[in-house]
Amino acid sequence: MIKLLFIPFILLFLSSCSSTQKHYNEKHYQRLLCKKLNGKMEYTLKDRTRVDCLTNTYAIEVDFAKKWAESIGQSLYYAQITHKKPAIALIVGKKDTRFVKRVKKVARHCGIELFILDK
Repeated sequence: MIKLLFIPFILLFLSSCSSTQKHYNEKHYQRLLCKKLNGKMEYTLKDRTRVDCLTNTYAIEVDFAKKWAESIGQSLYYAQITHKKPAIALIVGKKDTRFVKRVKKVARHCGIELFILDK
């Protein structure tokens, strides 16, 4: 049930070649993922909450790894309201393996698709 999707970020590779590495915000990753999946960004629900990326199949919550627990609740809520499958796109850095292990365990149990985005 868990689908790992490693999205290459050419800009990240190029920026790592310079002396100062850029840090991107959540919206940057959200934009790239939504474009790749042909989704709608910031889809607003009736209660004024917003799905980070809504596709024909998924209601996706995009978040940094340390917010793994929060992303679970949001993805399940958005899926229920939109009648889509719940999904999380977790933005992961080198030191985030403990968060990935945690979210994988819950995602497998709850039927949440998991996309891993390389920071």
